[in-house]
Amino acid sequence: MALDEGPRSCLLRVRHRLEQDMKPSYIMDHMITDGVLTVDEEEKIRTRATRKDQAAALLELMLRKDNRTYISFYNALIKETYDDLASLLHADLPRTSPTAYKSFPDGYTPYVRTVLSEGGVPQRPVVFVSRPELLNRVREKLYQLQKEPGWVTIFGMAGSGKSVLAAEAARYHSLIEECFPGGIHWLSIGQLDKPDLLVKIQSLCFRLEQELDPQLHHRPPNSLDEAKERMRFLMLRRYPRSLLILDDIWDTSVLKAFDIQCRILLTTRNRSLVDSVSGAKYEVEVASGLDEKKGLEILALYTNRKMHGLPEEARSIVKECKGSPLVVSLIGALLKEKPDRWHYYLRQLQQKQFKRIRKSSSYDYDALDQAMAASIEVLPEEHRELYKDFTVLEKDIKVPAKVLSILWDLPIEEVEDILEEFANKSLLFMDTNNKPYLYYLHDLQLDFLIEQNRNEIESLHTKIVLQYQQYYRDGHPTSGDEECQYWIRFLTDHMAKANLTQELYSLMFSLDWVTVKSQVMSPAHLINDYIAHGPILDKENSDVRSQFQEFLSLNGHQLEHRPDVVQLALSEPLTSEVYRQARMQALQQSSRGKLFFDWLNKNCVENLSLLVIHPHQGSLYSACFSHDGSKIASCGASKSLKMFKSTSGEKLMELQAHDDEVLCCAFSPDDHLIATCSSDRKVKVWNVERAMIIRVFEEEHEEQINHCQFTNTTRRLLLATCSNDKFLNLWNLNKPSSQNTMFGHFEPVNHCCFSPDDAIISTCSNDGTVKLFQTSSANEWQTINVKDLFEGDEEVLVKCSTWTADGKRIACAARNGVWVRLYNVPQLWDLESNKKMADCSGHLSWVQRLQFSPDGSQLLSCSDDQTVRLWETKKVHTSSSVRLKRDSAVIFSDEEMIVSAADYCNRLQVSVVLEVPSGKLLASLKGHTKTVFHCQFIENGQTLLTSSEDATIRVWSWQSGDCKVLQGHKEQVRCFSLLSNLPTESTLLSWSFDGTVKVWDVKSGQKLQDIDAHRGAILSCHVSPDRSLFTTTSADKTAKTWDCVHTLKGHSECVRSCMFSWDGRRIATGDDNGEIRLWSVKDGSLLKICSREGKDGMDSLHGGWVTDLHFSPDNSLLVSTGGYIKWWDVERGEALQTFYPKGLALKKIHVSPDFSTFVTVDNIGILYILKRVTP
Repeated sequence: MALDEGPRSCLLRVRHRLEQDMKPSYIMDHMITDGVLTVDEEEKIRTRATRKDQAAALLELMLRKDNRTYISFYNALIKETYDDLASLLHADLPRTSPTAYKSFPDGYTPYVRTVLSEGGVPQRPVVFVSRPELLNRVREKLYQLQKEPGWVTIFGMAGSGKSVLAAEAARYHSLIEECFPGGIHWLSIGQLDKPDLLVKIQSLCFRLEQELDPQLHHRPPNSLDEAKERMRFLMLRRYPRSLLILDDIWDTSVLKAFDIQCRILLTTRNRSLVDSVSGAKYEVEVASGLDEKKGLEILALYTNRKMHGLPEEARSIVKECKGSPLVVSLIGALLKEKPDRWHYYLRQLQQKQFKRIRKSSSYDYDALDQAMAASIEVLPEEHRELYKDFTVLEKDIKVPAKVLSILWDLPIEEVEDILEEFANKSLLFMDTNNKPYLYYLHDLQLDFLIEQNRNEIESLHTKIVLQYQQYYRDGHPTSGDEECQYWIRFLTDHMAKANLTQELYSLMFSLDWVTVKSQVMSPAHLINDYIAHGPILDKENSDVRSQFQEFLSLNGHQLEHRPDVVQLALSEPLTSEVYRQARMQALQQSSRGKLFFDWLNKNCVENLSLLVIHPHQGSLYSACFSHDGSKIASCGASKSLKMFKSTSGEKLMELQAHDDEVLCCAFSPDDHLIATCSSDRKVKVWNVERAMIIRVFEEEHEEQINHCQFTNTTRRLLLATCSNDKFLNLWNLNKPSSQNTMFGHFEPVNHCCFSPDDAIISTCSNDGTVKLFQTSSANEWQTINVKDLFEGDEEVLVKCSTWTADGKRIACAARNGVWVRLYNVPQLWDLESNKKMADCSGHLSWVQRLQFSPDGSQLLSCSDDQTVRLWETKKVHTSSSVRLKRDSAVIFSDEEMIVSAADYCNRLQVSVVLEVPSGKLLASLKGHTKTVFHCQFIENGQTLLTSSEDATIRVWSWQSGDCKVLQGHKEQVRCFSLLSNLPTESTLLSWSFDGTVKVWDVKSGQKLQDIDAHRGAILSCHVSPDRSLFTTTSADKTAKTWDCVHTLKGHSECVRSCMFSWDGRRIATGDDNGEIRLWSVKDGSLLKICSREGKDGMDSLHGGWVTDLHFSPDNSLLVSTGGYIKWWDVERGEALQTFYPKGLALKKIHVSPDFSTFVTVDNIGILYILKRVTP
């Protein structure tokens, strides 16, 4: 059939554009796969001298072919991302009527060919063997999707023919006409990260939109969420009765991107993947072996013979390899080139008996080993040596040709030719879905190489390390592409397996390596390296290994935001090798003008956590150890359940568990099951390995279920749950209803926990008690009144408790209306002596759950601050230090700093800092009746001014304790400012939530002026350096310069802070969205909005409100506080450096006159004295 006139005219019309822009070699690869171009035709085209000549020859050939060639060419352009060229051809795509062909017995009509070609469905392979029983089963399942969306899964081992089966199932006229008249769309997936998945979905959306309107040009979606919504709209609104085929799905997170309530056929090795998505589900399993007849048919097709004409050796070959499709195809490909070697290849299979590597494997290792040996022997000698190098690759890892180019020291083009030869002989697999192509071995092929080259493995790993060092002698790669990711991920493994211990020490004890790998990979990969290679590293220096591992474990949640690693490492202890290297690099880089800041008093703060994980968005309500200690499960407001490695925080599993917040999760004693409970009043029990639900209990609790817990042994497996309905239930998993119900609490029950021997269940309640029940009888045994351990009459809510392994101690977290809100510290109690043993300080919000590790050496806690923390119980201590509020005042001098801040008893703590980090308490002043917000020294430090929530300002002679009270504001006084820098000047400016600004004479206490400034609360005020103007900011989202010269509008949230530059030409303002704006004082115009670089959808730019601002004396730099401290280039509006405190919500920062020292306090009371690093 000739090419239709429309497509022909289109090719002639746009021929010049196609010749100029496309690269024909990539296009022809796809056309050969589709069966519309032969290898001989490709070779003739490749003989042309230039790329343009090759393109012209390809187009000339296409004009002599049919409509299928045009459609294949169009699909190839899309796959190679020539979207602009494809759009030129789309309007003239051939159309075939679905009703014009009814007489094709196999249903493979021209209409079907057109639909499948347009949808990118692969053509039948050259060697194709029909499997009608399997095919009918798949089509039967696809017919189930006629009335409703759903999933059909084809699963089986690699090489079993899943992809061919999926494509063949769609190759049927009546199926398309009746079920999928909207078309069939094929998407090859494989192992993808998020950026690659986004590209795949973008390509699909482009193809679908082009079919609707070739002239329509939508902006490509730039995030997975946007791409998912675009795909959902297209599939449900524009192609409501179409089929999407996803080939080679590996990961649940990828599959969830396609959970859009459409009709999907997918192929995978893992049948449990679809448990993570919603909708009707059907599955078809593909057996690992063919029967004798099918095996012989494959050999007959490869050797171009009739089945009855095959030699007897053919039957023996199929029998020897047990019908493995992979092995039969591999031998068939060899026989195609050497058709007289039947007896030789059979003898290879029979005589070369290799040792089984994994006897439990369901794969036929013996057969593959024999076929592998026979395949490799036909390679040229030099290629056999190159193929041996694949021994060092990791399983399921795909590598680009660039990695092998470095390993083999060959040009990339020559490497690609060699790899193509390997792939053609079935010795290698090629992932063509990526550009550049990725290459990998099947697990069985890799196992074979490892067994064959067992005595050379160390030298092979040495070779790859030496080649890397030679190629990257000037520095590690940081591009983040596939080649870079391979080296950064696996270089340490190659060094360890090569026994290159000194090289491994130098690499892993280097902050440069941490910086590079944290940029390219996740922090969990780094932590895993230190754990995996710990025994080797400890031989050199176990302390240094611990220091690097601790730095990563405690800062991994920060490293995910790509901070300056050197600055982050400057917060490490002075004795740490991490700090030593960071200090050295900071000195070197600061000489080139870069900013770094050293935390001078950091030794006052001890890191008690072992690991910090940030697993969920929203509050975390529960986290628990598996009983073998290897895993941590967590759940929370995100409605999901997640599982991590306890050593590194690497994510192992994620599933959407409930319809509402998941309040608790708990492992069974053998770790095979995990239970979850939720605000939806349901209890669910899941299979951990398969991530499948096996039981749901939803009949008995009448309110939200707060906690669930299995018994500690499987001898009599029970599950306990407790609820806001004040009851505790015991469940037998084999029964539909609860076995026992226990009562006795008068308020909601928050937590329940079995003792180590399962004899006792402890419960915690909002009634301030812990109750102990006997498991066997369900009777109450003992009540502990936790509220009696607190002073005062405030309500005490007991949130949770856990037992130590010996059953003698209980840890409990009690929420007190004042105490917990301020400290957020879990406590450790001795059950026998009823004595508090330790504080674990570090969480930034309420602690929700606690659990000891199985050996009692670690304590697990989770919090509303969205983190899970691991604590080492030997390190925790009873704290006696004073915890400060965030409002403070500082006097800088050449010899000392005096810091004043309120504590949580509203007392002023005045310390002189002579020798950081030690500090001597000089005075404690009591007078304010409510929270102290601000304090400032005047008169050379002899007088101290304070403002408070009690609406007053106090003037203290702090050495004598005398006090004067300034009264007049109706609401809290957040801050104040002196109107002169002269020691004798006593005029004070104050502002309040009542929207007014007042002027006072400090010495007399007289109010001089009263100004109604804003409709909303005044949040900050600053006086210009020449004292001629002052600026106020307000909750009404505006800032004003007075005497009401300008109103500065533009902020979208409350304007929280403001500051004049020292030259009086600029005003900086910061708001509650983390945005900083720079304004002209002269005319009130906007000069700059500080960079939004690093901003994400879940957080503001500044990690919270912008609470304070300061210009440097030369007005070139600006420092700001919020969730953390940032330094900015004023002219460019770009961030220069960021300091991350232990806590959050910094309120005020004090800056020395030379802009070199910075003092602030975070929300958990830690004092920070930061000094700029200078050479």
